[in-house]
Amino acid sequence: MDQTEIFEKVIKILTPYVKNQDALASVTAATHILDDLKVNSARLVDVVLEFEDIFEIEIDDDDVDSVETVGNAVALIESKLG
Repeated sequence: MDQTEIFEKVIKILTPYVKNQDALASVTAATHILDDLKVNSARLVDVVLEFEDIFEIEIDDDDVDSVETVGNAVALIESKLG
């Protein structure tokens, strides 16, 4: 799976949790999940669980803390799939 496919799946997973639809429409790797997309921090746990299910990976709590942007999420998933 390449970066583009991972990016598209990450956006699809995030979409139901996004409160800022304008930011979602112009999302990039630099888009901040909490600040720009306005995803509730409590919902981030649900997002990470979906990442684990859909990509069939396991994400450690320490790794979750490093996920601030969409690009961080893509890089983390890519490294787990590696």
